Amino acid sequence: MGLISNGTTIFDAGALDSGLAKGAMTFIKKLTASGSATLSFVNGASGVVLDGTYKEYLFTFNNIHPATDGKRLTFNVSIDTGSNYNVAKTTTFFQASVGENGSDGTLAIQAGNDLAQGTGFHQLISNVGGDNDQCGSGILTLFDPSSTTFVKHFISTCSSSNSSDYLQNDHTAGYANTTSAVDAVQFKMDSGNIDAGVICLYGIA
Repeated sequence: MGLISNGTTIFDAGALDSGLAKGAMTFIKKLTASGSATLSFVNGASGVVLDGTYKEYLFTFNNIHPATDGKRLTFNVSIDTGSNYNVAKTTTFFQASVGENGSDGTLAIQAGNDLAQGTGFHQLISNVGGDNDQCGSGILTLFDPSSTTFVKHFISTCSSSNSSDYLQNDHTAGYANTTSAVDAVQFKMDSGNIDAGVICLYGIA
């Protein structure tokens, strides 16, 4: 870390922003699944804020359990307050996994889960197990969704117990290729319902 002549750091002198005074998380909304086909966060509906109030929004997934075995948690975004979830996205996906018995540890890009200007829902957690004790948890960060200048970047990391008794660590990133404001985000399994789990939305100052 750089020093100013009197011994203070460049952060103390104000030359750089340490970030310590910023980054506060503000809770916005919690949605609890109970045999739910979808969970949707729509700006202006039911107390949801998803606009220019914050430059960064964080979704947390807690104990997402599918109604049927081996399903994937997916998401999509909307630019018309949830009338359509079909924004073109370019994404990448890779995964680390290991069996419960310690076997078959792998780290691999999974190009088959990528989108190349695809408008469909993108995978966040893959093949979540349907056993009573299995679930998936993680986070998704969406950057500056209200911008009308730039595309909308996102990044996610999640952990799950999958249908073949593996631990999976899923990583994905990408962007929604639109300069329109994103004002809604929807989550669903690729098939069947979200049997249980909680998704929370936070704004980051």
